[in-house]
Amino acid sequence: MKSLITRRKSLLVAASAALALSLSACGGGSTTTTPVASASFEAGTTMEKLNKAQKITIGTKFDQPLFGQKGLDGKPVGFDVEMGKAIAAKLGIAPDKIEWVETVSQNRESFIEQGRVDLVIATYTINDARKEKVAFAGPYYEAGQALLVNKDDNSITKPEDVAGKKVCSVTGSTPAKTIAEKYNAEVVPAATYTACLEPLRNKQVVAVTTDNVILAGYVDKEPDAFKLASDETFTKEPYGIGLKKDDTVFRNWINDQLEAFQKDGEYKKAWEATAGKVIKTTPELPAINRY
Repeated sequence: MKSLITRRKSLLVAASAALALSLSACGGGSTTTTPVASASFEAGTTMEKLNKAQKITIGTKFDQPLFGQKGLDGKPVGFDVEMGKAIAAKLGIAPDKIEWVETVSQNRESFIEQGRVDLVIATYTINDARKEKVAFAGPYYEAGQALLVNKDDNSITKPEDVAGKKVCSVTGSTPAKTIAEKYNAEVVPAATYTACLEPLRNKQVVAVTTDNVILAGYVDKEPDAFKLASDETFTKEPYGIGLKKDDTVFRNWINDQLEAFQKDGEYKKAWEATAGKVIKTTPELPAINRY
């Protein structure tokens, strides 16, 4: 009897391990990025410093399906993450030498300014106010603001429909400012967009607003609960890679890599392994802003 119990326990452990492996595999797409072994850089540059250290710290979102979301293994996955891996590889840094730090909308600039991260790749819209504090490489993607509503709500189809109504968005985000100032919504602030889902589900707010690609990830996960109010977007949100304000050499180097990713197919491969599984169009790299 003791032998039988032991055998059953062993089978249960094996089954649990297999299930965990299966679930981990479903946690999000990823590509295999090989670091450039011969990478070398001019003395004194950020690229040389990171290459010599053989590590880089990158800030990203941990709750943004398709772009940056923590997987079951504790590591983030998504398009932003793949862009980070590709940049690290060009620095000669392997994926397992990247330290991923969660950055939310209200702390991205401060994390860069304080040196807590080397880069931020986190659905980070380039705008003039942010450029006063940090620099941006890119843009590497252009999204647009949209509205997420409950599946059974047909009363909201455009941003004008939320005037005077409660809409959830993240504190300090561009979408929160736009929906309040341009469309007269009453913003209910949250720390993350995921934290907006329960108020929407419980009808404490009529919509959640942020970029369409972020909201599409939530629809993909819960298609019976939520939908996009419309396929149309009402802003242009160019996503950039945030870094120290005066590090022009590093910014220009990253811009060169982004253009190279478009030419050699790395960009398309990263998209199709992540966000492209839901958003069935492959974007072109936007024109790089070499200000």
